[in-house]
Amino acid sequence: MKIKICGLSRPADIEAVNRYQPDYAGFILNFPKSFRNITPEQAKQLHSMLSDSIPAVGVTVNQPLEAVAQWLNNGIIDIAQLHGQEDEAYIRTLRDRTGKPVWKAFKIRSGTDLEAAKNSSADLVLLDNGYGTGETFDWTLVRDIGRPFILAGGLRLDNLSEAAEMQPYAMDLSSGAETNRVKDPEKIRMLIETIRSL
Repeated sequence: MKIKICGLSRPADIEAVNRYQPDYAGFILNFPKSFRNITPEQAKQLHSMLSDSIPAVGVTVNQPLEAVAQWLNNGIIDIAQLHGQEDEAYIRTLRDRTGKPVWKAFKIRSGTDLEAAKNSSADLVLLDNGYGTGETFDWTLVRDIGRPFILAGGLRLDNLSEAAEMQPYAMDLSSGAETNRVKDPEKIRMLIETIRSL
């Protein structure tokens, strides 16, 4: 099971992930509504400090396709994770212009929401409760998705074993890795060690 630590925004966050080696590091780009938001320039700087073995995932919400393609092609991020209303044409065009992986997030509230995720042409789909709410959704809905998926939303030390029963390709952790809205190296360590042991 892969591990993504998302919402990294400080050099200290990069030091922590370099030390404990999750599989992916996430940056929230140009989304001021999030307190974890950073600019592409900040992402470039943080990415330059990131271990070469950890791909940088750029979380974007309804950004112009040209901007996201530029971030991918310029090495600011390695993977695009789309959280807005980006459609199939956007996903295909972005992949064609960059040759880089494109992930798409889906809010899961019902079986209908799952159908859209099942049918997405994205390289990976991310299933979430909302975006950045820190709460889980009804995980039993994902048992029959029939494709690899990333599980996100409200993952913490006390529910990781239950989350693992859904057999996600990866777990995406953000608020569960924080203390007072700041990434906590000790929580990052414990989360990664726990998931690796499941």
